[in-house]
Amino acid sequence: MKKKLSGLSDIRRYFHRNDTPYWFVSATPFNLLGIDEWVRRWSYVNLIDCFDGHHPRALVPPRDQDRVFESIEEITNYLLRHKQVVDGIEANGGGKAVFLFFDEETESICDELGLQVCFPKAKLRQEIDNKVVTTRIGNEAGVPSVPNTLGKVTGYESLVAMAKKAGIGTDLVVQTAFGDSGHTTFFIASEQDYAKYAEEIEAEPEVKVMKRIRCKGAALEACVTQQGTIVGPLMTELVGFEELTPYRGGWCGNEVNAEAFPLKVREQARDYTFKFGEALRKRGYRGYFEVDYLTDLDADELYLGEVNPRVTGASSMTNLAAFAHADAPLFLFHLLEFADVEFELDVQDLNRRWSDPENIDDWGQLVIKFTKDEIQHVKKAPASGIYELMPDGSLQYVRMQTHRRTAERENRAFFLRIVGEGDYFYEGADLGILVSRGRLMTEDFQLNERGRAWTRGIRALYHGEPLVKTQAEQVASRIADAGGFKML
Repeated sequence: MKKKLSGLSDIRRYFHRNDTPYWFVSATPFNLLGIDEWVRRWSYVNLIDCFDGHHPRALVPPRDQDRVFESIEEITNYLLRHKQVVDGIEANGGGKAVFLFFDEETESICDELGLQVCFPKAKLRQEIDNKVVTTRIGNEAGVPSVPNTLGKVTGYESLVAMAKKAGIGTDLVVQTAFGDSGHTTFFIASEQDYAKYAEEIEAEPEVKVMKRIRCKGAALEACVTQQGTIVGPLMTELVGFEELTPYRGGWCGNEVNAEAFPLKVREQARDYTFKFGEALRKRGYRGYFEVDYLTDLDADELYLGEVNPRVTGASSMTNLAAFAHADAPLFLFHLLEFADVEFELDVQDLNRRWSDPENIDDWGQLVIKFTKDEIQHVKKAPASGIYELMPDGSLQYVRMQTHRRTAERENRAFFLRIVGEGDYFYEGADLGILVSRGRLMTEDFQLNERGRAWTRGIRALYHGEPLVKTQAEQVASRIADAGGFKML
């Protein structure tokens, strides 16, 4: 019988001495960068070689470059079936599997490979990921959403009638149950606006129709454990900046900054997240989740946006923050929930400590996409690693690095490349993620000059060539088949 773990010291030691292989299988290592420094025998299994073979814990099997993937779940299942990956898992005696996205097929493959999936069942995750269901869970837990109504929309008149009955006006935001907010959130103030999205909205059995508010976004990650819900710091969200993304309402980065929100908002967000986590626990969910919040700039109210029952694009920010290095990354508590060991932990004390501004350092990340409506062949791409922003606005490559920690000054940043030489630029393609100390937004939540300078500098390191018409048509067809699929 294994000894019961008592407190953070025991928990850290347990993972540093871990003998069970862990496999993070996803398109890139981005979401859980740095966890390999906390968990012995941790490996990344990826489709994209972001580090050009230099990451010591990354397995990137060779692949057919013409293969089209329509989702990250499909990538996950492809990697798990790849002979080189299967051979590696079998040679190490199986182990435990971690994913960004997975489905019931993934669970079946893992059963065949002798891998334990370190998440609740895919069916439960999908149910919670539904924005309509999320709204109802929030209502039950006492976590309010922007004034809204839920239901089937059959046309513009139907939409207006629903909104009128709910008393939310005619300047509306409509969200479908699933999908990227940049693609499945529709801003509608007229019948002309509605016509652009009518087919997508009317295809849904139920949508969320909200009053449009003037707001800023925030994100907070947490973990449901048997001892209670552990809550991370409130982060700002960068949304819809044209320098970074072609999608209105599309997520394009985060900041960790203790003073970005008033104390009242920070405390309310933590309270709401704890309540939501406890509501998830009653439904049998355990482990990592993330909540997006909307702060109403006119009514000074905090509202539930959506919930992601998984690690997210903000997870590396949470898990590499100063408070995480002082105690343990939030994701370690997720792994602990799926470990064959008993533990005790003072969740209330941990949450108190993680809410203290003194324990939160300032970091920001930019998710940089290709914003032009055209297709190009990538001829030159920057390496992942540490870069320095020079006085003339150019970037200088300093050294190879596998995560952000050695970017010690605000004129240095860590860049993780996604699109590489030989790939294609297309509207919405993820070029990469840049992470730097300090703020990337102004006090009124606009992209600041420093953020714009880093973005310009990274774009200048890429070079693409337009395709001839026939090539462009072929690539455009492949992208359309994949639904404009993104890697993050």
